[in-house]
Amino acid sequence: MSGHSKGANIKNRKGKQDALKGKVFTKLARAITVAVREGGAEADYNSSLATAIEKAKAQNMPNDNIDRAVKAGLAAASGENYETIIYEGYGPSGTAFIVQCLTDNRNRTAADIRHYFSKNNGNLGTTGCVSYLFNRKGVVSIELEDGVDEDSVMMAALDAGAEDFETQDDSYEITTAPEDFIKVLNGLKAAGYTNIKGDVMYIPQTYVKVEDEENVKYLERLIDSLEENDDVQEVYHNWDEPEVEEE
Repeated sequence: MSGHSKGANIKNRKGKQDALKGKVFTKLARAITVAVREGGAEADYNSSLATAIEKAKAQNMPNDNIDRAVKAGLAAASGENYETIIYEGYGPSGTAFIVQCLTDNRNRTAADIRHYFSKNNGNLGTTGCVSYLFNRKGVVSIELEDGVDEDSVMMAALDAGAEDFETQDDSYEITTAPEDFIKVLNGLKAAGYTNIKGDVMYIPQTYVKVEDEENVKYLERLIDSLEENDDVQEVYHNWDEPEVEEE
């Protein structure tokens, strides 16, 4: 199979700037705390918590921060009631966006998200307007390195319940059903693989190329505005985003 790396291209550049790392950690801690409140502190029996912790580890969030977030969830000290809300919208040049939020004030969040879209040549849509263009899947990545054999990884992944396996330029990428994500991830860890990370995400069925430079700028500003909002947890889109060359 060929095409875009799911992990590299669907999720926007969260954590790309060191200055945003503290904001990212705050969002991750909130997700862990809410997951504990809703389903308990045992990750083996709380898939939402297991996924939230996995996201935090993928962003190199310190274990102390994770532990504090779990304890905050157990204590429910803040008394805040957060809910997960999914917004769908259209970006410039017919691009499709799914924005996953965790908020204690849906009116504030909806107003913010609508503003970002309208200001950047897009518009917020209704539930279901673009989600049919995406597949929700678990994606696990294992870094390519010496001693990690492709056939062995593929067999371990399939044995653990994976749906698909691809070799990318710098990683092996395993796709799972959302409900099997944690089982497959833990199965690969138990098999001895260490440079591993993953998430449950929305994967575009097709990508949209944007040639117009003005719309490219609008897209970049829209993505940055969404990512910088405290209520936004994840942003998914089907823009065929150009790869940025590292200096």
